[in-house]
Parts: sequence; structure tokens; C-alpha cells
Amino acid sequence: MLDTFINLSRRNKKLVMLGVDSVLLVSAILLSFSIRLGYFYLPEGGLIYWVVFGAPVVAIPIFVRFGLYSSVIRYIDFKALWAVVQAVSLYVLVLGLLGYMTAVGYIAEVEGILRSLILINWLLAIVAIGGSRMTARWLLSGIDTRKNTAGRTHVVIYGAGSAGRQLSIALKEAAEYKTAAFIDNNPGLLGQSIHGINVVPRDDLGHLIKTKNVTEVLLAIPSLTRAERNEIIHFLEPYAVLVRSLPSVSELAQGKLRIADLRDVSIKDLLGRDSVAVNSELLGLNITNKVVMVTGAGGSIGAELCRQILALKPQVLVLFDQSEYALYQIHKELVDVGMPNVEILPMLGSVTNRKRLSHILGRLGVNTIYHAAAYKHVPMVESNNTEGVINNIFGTLTCAQAAIDHGVDTFVLISTDKAVRPTNTMGATKRVAELVLQSWGEESNIRFSMVRFGNVLDSSGSVVPLFREQIKGGGPVTVTDPEILRYFMTIPEAVELVIQAGAMAKGGDVFVLDMGEPVRILDLAQKMIRLSGLRLKDKLNPDGDIEIKFTGLRPGEKLYEELLIGGNVSKTDNPMILRAEEEMLAWDDLKLILDELELAVDSGDQTKLRQLLIKAVPGFKPQSGIIDILYEA
Repeated sequence: MLDTFINLSRRNKKLVMLGVDSVLLVSAILLSFSIRLGYFYLPEGGLIYWVVFGAPVVAIPIFVRFGLYSSVIRYIDFKALWAVVQAVSLYVLVLGLLGYMTAVGYIAEVEGILRSLILINWLLAIVAIGGSRMTARWLLSGIDTRKNTAGRTHVVIYGAGSAGRQLSIALKEAAEYKTAAFIDNNPGLLGQSIHGINVVPRDDLGHLIKTKNVTEVLLAIPSLTRAERNEIIHFLEPYAVLVRSLPSVSELAQGKLRIADLRDVSIKDLLGRDSVAVNSELLGLNITNKVVMVTGAGGSIGAELCRQILALKPQVLVLFDQSEYALYQIHKELVDVGMPNVEILPMLGSVTNRKRLSHILGRLGVNTIYHAAAYKHVPMVESNNTEGVINNIFGTLTCAQAAIDHGVDTFVLISTDKAVRPTNTMGATKRVAELVLQSWGEESNIRFSMVRFGNVLDSSGSVVPLFREQIKGGGPVTVTDPEILRYFMTIPEAVELVIQAGAMAKGGDVFVLDMGEPVRILDLAQKMIRLSGLRLKDKLNPDGDIEIKFTGLRPGEKLYEELLIGGNVSKTDNPMILRAEEEMLAWDDLKLILDELELAVDSGDQTKLRQLLIKAVPGFKPQSGIIDILYEA
């Protein structure tokens, strides 16, 4: 019968509801009379007869107006029940007035009991109309449950607070999920039942996985600090369950919680370090109401720079990139944001084209440059040495010269930890780029500075998207060496600090970001496998899902990175930004090396190029021989 009702059209379902409500309303009035009079009452005729059996004529238009036939019964909530109370109250009031007029004129013995009849009828009608809908919801939900039991995902909600309770309600309405339990360490909640779901300590998780077939854990404590989240994820890591979490409190503040808000636990949750509050004055100092240019605007760092700069309301934002597709993508994204009074200009070009740069800087009157354009992939640059030198060294030199020619106020170079005691060509070229700006910093009116930091999560060429793709494909996950260490930071956090550091520059400054503790790449791979709900396949667990294979260090790669060449650092206004005092070359000495480098590049002399990089950067200890594709020994 219920299946027949479910398969009816929406119009026919409304007609059925109208019929049921009509019967219930008449029954409620007759029962009200019977309760008040103490015997079964049935009007035999007259106007009171028409009042009783004409009640639906009064009620239905009111019910329609209050939307009682617009709600989907199986998803009815307390808001819909409140509408029932309001609609029934108005209906009873109108019917009571009609009944009173009828009683005064025709049935005197009813007049004295009419007031109590109105109250009884009001209560019975609310119970009948509201109860019928809740009963129908229960029956229809039962059908959904029985139909979807086999394919349901059994989950545990970690956190029995407000967010956890809201999530449990959302999951209950989604037939594909079944909540096995809440996990919470609050002694006041343990042993309690919320929405029919038991609250248990987290040590019971293993038992729940075995007995309830739990495959997912949903983190529902949005107010957690990053360190607290890291501790919970570390606890969950040994279990073969998929871990997903709700957004932060600020992200949830604007709307009602939905299942769609759940997301896989990201690697940034494992960094174990809370962000430091930003200095809003520093953020806007070089940007607000200024003409700002970002080179390499289509790259991972460059694109995030553009997003954050746009939010700080420059007068003009110039996007500069040699990749047409990357430039198109970031320009479209920023235009879609729709920031009023900010002109966004996409400019194609290479950082090695001085004439193109001069035309742009002179025509637009650029105040601030964030130089993010560079080749950063270590093995790729190792195989294309000359292009790495051209782009990373001479591209920076060309941009800086154009900036001086056209009176730019601030120039910030995005550098890397690989510039410290480099073992590869990429790191050496970035260190030479730093030396160029250091040598000019004390002599130029431009405030040149560079900001050095390690790996950023999910950037192009990062291990994180590579691991994610390998896990999705069933493995194996490839790690170069079991002992390799890297610093990590989220892209938005790194860019936010870059902008603040650039605003603190005096000229020739080398800023270093506090990257926290280094992360072992092997540990990172294992965490990503386990938090995907999969098991690590190794000698101890040959029946696991994903295997890790070691491929050996790549050309130019070293086991660990450093952020400081020397130990002479000083603090700044932001505890996550340090100012480093490092050795530099005078411009006259550096220019001699640059002139020779240019000749080596023009002639394709790889041996000379390597010698000159070592001369400019004494700390450069190549990890491998020259492996440029065009190199002839």
C-alpha cells in the first residue's frame, strides 16, 4: 500500500492527503463533542451538522496557504510541524466563530460548552494533522531504510557536540549512511544516547570496526586547533578507515550543515602547527590602491598571490605569464570573483624579455612586483641547465633592471630552501638570483627582498598530488628514499607570509619562513594511504592494499633541505618570519660572473656553466654529474 502511495504522482499524493485530512478533521470535531458531553455525539441535522461536516471546507484553504501540502512528507521537520500548529489554530478559530453563531441561534444547550469544545478540538486537530504526517514520515523512512540497508556506509561521528548532532540528523536523512556511534571524550556525554545513537569513548573504535563494519570516521569538531586535529588523526591513522572532516567554524558560520560539506582529511591537517594571526596593516601596505604585478601569475604560488592581492583591493592587478593557458585560467577565475574598482590585466610575456617588461612597467606605472616566475622542478632543470639559468637568473636580473628603470617601489622574489647549500642546478640558480637582489638592495631606491621557504602542499610537481593519484590508481606509491625529509606549508599560508615579509623589507633583505618541523616523506605516504581507508601492503601485511616502492634519489636531490646558510637571524613582527643576515657578493664581482654565465649559455658550454655556478655559490655541491640532455662530455 505504501509502495503504491510512493509511486503516485505529486498531484495524486496531494489529493490523498486532502482526503485523509478531511476525515481526520471531522473525526476530531465529533470526538471533541463526545469527550465534552460524555457520550457519543452525532448531529442529526441543522446548521451544526453543516458546521461539523463542512469543517474541511474551512480548513483546507488555510492549510494550503500555510504550505501543508508543499512539504515532502518523508523529510518533514519541526519547522513544518510549527506550520501545522499555526494553520490548525487559525482553522479552529474560524470554525469556532461559525459554531458560536450557529449555537446562539439554534442550539442553546451547546452554547455553554462551546468554549471548551474549541480547546479540545484544537488539541485533537493538532495531534491528528501533525501526528498523521509524522507517522507517514516514519513509515516512508522505514521503507527507505529497508531498501538501502545492504549498500549503506557505516560511519562513526567523532564529536558529539552541536556539529556532530547536526551531522547525525543530516546522515539520517541520507539513506546511504548509517551512524554506528558517536565518539567523544567528554565524561558528561559518555554512555548517553543522542538521537538514538550511543556516545562511546574513542578506545571503542576498534570494536566498532569489527562488530558494526564501520568504514568511515567523520570528524565533527570544527573548533579544533591544527595541533589537536593532528593528534586525533594520529590516533585514527592505524585503523583502516576513511577519515573525513567538517570545515572550520568560520566556514560553517554562513549556512546550514550539509553532508556535502564533508571532505577528505587533507595533508595540511597533519602539519601540527597553528597559523599566526596576520597583520592587516602589513598585508595592504604594498598593495591597497597600488598597481601590482605578479610574474608567473599562472603558477601555484603566483595564482594564490593574485587571489590574495585581489582581496586587498589594488588599483590595478597585472597578471604576467608566458603560458597562455595558465594566464587564461587565473584571469578568468579572478574576473569571476567580481571585485569592483579593481582592473585586472592579463599580460603575456617572458621575464627574459626586457623590452616587453619595460613597456608594461612604463605604461602602467607599476608600484609593486612579486616575482614568482621560475623553473622549480629539480630533475627537469637538471636536464635543461641552460634554460634554468636563463629563466631563474637572467629572468630575475631582467625584471629587476626593468623595475629600476621605471621606479618600481617594491620588488619581492619568491625563493626556495633549495637555494641553501644547493645540490642541484635549480637551487644554485635561485641562490644567484638572491645574490643579484642582495647586491642591488643597498644601492637602489627600490626595496628589493626575497622570501625563502620550503615545499608547499599541492603545488605543481609536489609529492602530494602525485601520491594522491597513485593511491587512486591502486598503487604503488613511489618514494625516492626512506629517510628523505622535507618542510611543508600550505600555499595560502606561505603567500600570506610572503606579502607580510615584503612589506617589512628595507632593501636586500633575505626573509625565511618558519616551516615548523620537517616531515618524513615515507611517513607522509603512509598517512595518506591509511587515511584513504586503505591498508599498507608490506612484508608484515602482504594482504594490504597499497605498496610503497623506493626509487632512489633523483639527480640533484638531497635527503633534507635547509632554510639558513648561516646562523645569523633576527626576529620580525611576525614570529613565523625571520630576517637572515647572509654573505653576499658585491655587484661588480657578481657582474663578472654573470657576463661569463651569459657566454656559457650562448655557447651551450655545460662544463663552464657548472664551474661558474660553483664560483658564484661556493656552497653548491652538485649531487650528480652534468646530465643536461644536450651535454656532450
